[in-house]
Amino acid sequence: MPLDSELQIFERFALPDFADIVGVRRWAQSFSAMAGLLPAELTRDIEISDQTIPGPAGAPAVSVRIYRPLSTLTSAAPVLLYFHGGSFVMGDLDTDHRPCLQYARDARAVVVSVQYRLAPEHRFPAGVEDCYAALLWLAHNAVELGIDTQRIAVGGSSAGGTLAASVAIMARDRNGPAPVLQLLIYPAFDDRMTAQSINGAERRYGVTRGVVGHMWRHYLGESGIASSPYAAPARVTDLTDLAPAYIEAGELDPLRDETIDYALRLLQAGVSTDLRVLAGAPHAFDMVTTAAITQRAFADRAVALRNAFAQ
Repeated sequence: MPLDSELQIFERFALPDFADIVGVRRWAQSFSAMAGLLPAELTRDIEISDQTIPGPAGAPAVSVRIYRPLSTLTSAAPVLLYFHGGSFVMGDLDTDHRPCLQYARDARAVVVSVQYRLAPEHRFPAGVEDCYAALLWLAHNAVELGIDTQRIAVGGSSAGGTLAASVAIMARDRNGPAPVLQLLIYPAFDDRMTAQSINGAERRYGVTRGVVGHMWRHYLGESGIASSPYAAPARVTDLTDLAPAYIEAGELDPLRDETIDYALRLLQAGVSTDLRVLAGAPHAFDMVTTAAITQRAFADRAVALRNAFAQ
């Protein structure tokens, strides 16, 4: 399983000690600081605004960032409700600023990015309830926002993909707004960490079993064991009647096998699912924005969104 030739930076990639939340967040801020260093064509003709929206009952307000292509101003637009990555413990509205701009431009849709509460200060279910509250807010304010409630997708990368899957399940179980697509990019699904890809001897490229274990413990508590299927979607026993899914896994990602297993279970439950396993790709491979594999991935994600919105 060779690393893609344009992703050789991952040979030197190392994550900080995930037991040290302060250090992890300081490390993450160095990436968020680069959010403003973007090609002009990414921001051209897209309105960007930040605002706060009501959070879950009894919880603080939630910050969101709205990306609106000018081409969507004259009619009710499709919308991608997006949740950033960061292992549930780090990240903000700047973390995935570039991907959100790209989805808005390429999918010709409004993108609403959510700043959910982070663990360990706010463990499950705080973050996912913030995300679900944002879904309800979209549906309840569709006219003011200029969006089409029949064309809402949910999506995210890494922990954000986990949250998107959980929000889709919550929407089904609570009779909430039904997404037309789940865009799940190299997500984490299973707190039990029993899959071969996370326990084998393959090269990790930064994301080790220890890192994933720390992530779950920060999010779920010291046991690291999910008390609810909304925390770890692999624990959901009934996957019927969920939104169609576009799921992406990296061949070299320790989370690969649990992602593939979840996609297969969706298919077996009758959920339309497009699974892509990208050869030579580690976790978070698309940080290398110039790589051909990244550009193909974003193009394919945009096609999946446009197709879902066209149904």
